[in-house]
Amino acid sequence: MPATPTPDLTQLSSSQPLAELLSRQPLVCCPPEQSVQQVACLMASRNISCVLVEQQQRIIGIWTESDSKKLLCRDPDCLDLPISEVMSSPVLTIDHKASAADATELMKRTDIRRLLVVDEQQQAIGILTQTDLIRQQQLEHYLVLRDIASLLNDAPLVLQGHQSLSTAAYTMAESRTDAVLVQLESGEYGIVTERDLVRLIAAKRTRLNLQQVASFPLLTLPAHASLMQAVQTLEHNGYRHLGVTSPSGQLCGLLSYSHLLLNMEHLYIRELRAALEAHNLALRSSAEHLKLAYQVIEASQDAIMITDRHGVIQSVNPAFCQLTGYSVSDALGQTPRLLSSGLHNGHFYQQLWLQLQQQGHWQGEIYNKRKNGEVYPEWLSISAIRSEDGMVSQYAAIFSDMTERKKREEKIHQLAFFDEMTGLANRRLFHDRLALSLANAKRHRHLLAVLFLDLDLFKRINDTLGHQAGDQVLIQVGKRLSQVVRTGESVARLGGDEFTLLMPECSSVQDAEQLARRIVQQFSLPFLIGDQELVLTTSIGIAFYPEDADSADELLRCADVAMYQAKSSGRNHYAFYHHSLGKRHRDALELEQALRRAMAEQRLEVHYQPKICLADGRVDSLEALVRWHDPQRGQVPPDLFIPVAENLGLIQQLGAYVLQHVCAQLAQWPAQTRVAVNISAKELSASSFLPMVRQLLQRYGIAPGQLELEITESCLVPEQAEQTLRLLSALRQMGIRIAIDDFGTGYSSLSYLRHLPIDSIKIDRSFIRALPADVSDCQITSAILAMAKALGLQVVAEGIETPQQLEFLLQAGCDLGQGYLFARPQPAAALKL
Repeated sequence: MPATPTPDLTQLSSSQPLAELLSRQPLVCCPPEQSVQQVACLMASRNISCVLVEQQQRIIGIWTESDSKKLLCRDPDCLDLPISEVMSSPVLTIDHKASAADATELMKRTDIRRLLVVDEQQQAIGILTQTDLIRQQQLEHYLVLRDIASLLNDAPLVLQGHQSLSTAAYTMAESRTDAVLVQLESGEYGIVTERDLVRLIAAKRTRLNLQQVASFPLLTLPAHASLMQAVQTLEHNGYRHLGVTSPSGQLCGLLSYSHLLLNMEHLYIRELRAALEAHNLALRSSAEHLKLAYQVIEASQDAIMITDRHGVIQSVNPAFCQLTGYSVSDALGQTPRLLSSGLHNGHFYQQLWLQLQQQGHWQGEIYNKRKNGEVYPEWLSISAIRSEDGMVSQYAAIFSDMTERKKREEKIHQLAFFDEMTGLANRRLFHDRLALSLANAKRHRHLLAVLFLDLDLFKRINDTLGHQAGDQVLIQVGKRLSQVVRTGESVARLGGDEFTLLMPECSSVQDAEQLARRIVQQFSLPFLIGDQELVLTTSIGIAFYPEDADSADELLRCADVAMYQAKSSGRNHYAFYHHSLGKRHRDALELEQALRRAMAEQRLEVHYQPKICLADGRVDSLEALVRWHDPQRGQVPPDLFIPVAENLGLIQQLGAYVLQHVCAQLAQWPAQTRVAVNISAKELSASSFLPMVRQLLQRYGIAPGQLELEITESCLVPEQAEQTLRLLSALRQMGIRIAIDDFGTGYSSLSYLRHLPIDSIKIDRSFIRALPADVSDCQITSAILAMAKALGLQVVAEGIETPQQLEFLLQAGCDLGQGYLFARPQPAAALKL
């Protein structure tokens, strides 16, 4: 077989002047006072990786895609800061006459991916990036011969979809990478890059999780594909990153343009090996090549050691001396045993030499020892160099210190399995521990307990004292919980203010109960946050294997259900799971899902109940009431599904649904018809409510006076008095009537009521039910009627069901009434107007 021809290094562009490599696109600059978000918008719109900051025609700084990581680590909300506060300064420059090799060395030494190229007058003429260097290097020969796997030493960084964007930025900054992979809920992989961070800063979407922002599907190639194929794929698709798959199809790496530049010096080292193998031909034709290889070896930041075929060290480079502490004279004539740490046994070295002899190369992680005795991890690559007759003549070893990389991997492991704030296990690690403990409990047939803990009214701390105080509380809670568990038990923070405790072995139910009591007792002591003492309580749910469930997910669900039972029992307590709780929980969940479907399919109906003038029996107006007939459940009472809608955050959607149906119906009825619609507190506080009402009136062409809005007394919160007054005044000015519903059950004061622009009040049915037999209710009803008359308000009594109630209300001077005595709520088609 003929020898592989030695590639001609004179074709490489390492000596090419930088001025010839620059793209001709103009520099993009911005003033120092421009905001971070504005600069990000500029970068996103131009599809560029950096913006220069210019003041008085002088470049004072630069903001790059890489800087976006630091920004999001610092504060995801500081998008309005001037760019001058977060830019990198001064800007690293290089003369336009410098070579590509000079630029490559400077980028590697400073760990910077772009340089500002200046002319003789130090005026900026362009930006040089890693990508520019790679595209100009003409490394086709190497790229065709080498596969992707030859560049992959590190496992890819993988985060979970539920983790935050700031966690991704922190991980990229810690590991000095420009992208992370994201495992999505579907099991697929997506990717988040520095360029994505800039785009999200521009769009002010920095509070999202990775599931919401990751790009997918991930573009991939198999590890055996050539580097040339990888580069062509990246350029064809306009990407900078490529997923790498193993022969089994599993994701095993992430390739980027940065890998190519960082590994270029290894290509030159391989050129040295090829030159030695070619022997006399290489000696005659490659003097320049060897000189270049020598320069690369000397300048390399990786340690390089060359031995003879017996393993005697013949030469080392300066990086070897710096990394190991041994001088050139210390190393020459010695063997690599000089560096042995003693941590690897003889079998390890036998396998290393066996592979080296059989395949001609070996690479892997190894622990060696410096001259001062310090043991450190390194990544070592050894290649056998053969002479013209095919015999091994030398060995070349390249190695680098992995200490910092190991620290970064440990930090990434922390991010993946531990809660960053409290240091406790996170949801992922807790599930792993629970699954392992369950398998052990099933094998040995013993009891296992899971405790689900939630802080009572924790949201008040965040709302009143701020999230920083809330974070301090969570940290202290984590410490207290860690103190109460015993050896073998574990604590985790699932997220928010939810914590779990695992008791892998219980001798009895009382063990878990005692732990719950210890936790409640821990919360009896106040929490000191700054100079303020806070008293917190907790609700705890307890579930057992095998009594309650036999899977990890089911156990957690049961403990969660029990925790809510503890909350409903008055908080600051614990509760055991019972199957009846689970049934109620499932019933509630099924009701929620059914309501969502009914609203999505518009299967809710609007019925109307007349309001009757008590003096003459004529119909004064109507009240709109929402009704839900479910195919499986039949008629679902409003007092059951409306609270569900409020809990699910659907009450505004439900209110808009009813209001639209009422307006559409009013357009078909006589113009003098008036309908009252109930409005919730959440609807009233929404900024979109007033514009929506105006739009509906205009769309259906109905007069404002045909619409009456009923608000409950609970809407009249004193803290929002000014906002409520402004909204009601605006509605009243439009001509819409305002009524206070369920009057007498809230906490509004008379002084507050007299300032509100209301037309009528409705006496709650709880006061009407016992009339006229109950003296107390008679007195309250009479007092409400007297007060309303004094304020000039119309009064409606709801829930009238007997002639005796009607007679009392007539005598007391009530204006209007509604109830089953007159008519039940009916569909619009059944009414005769």
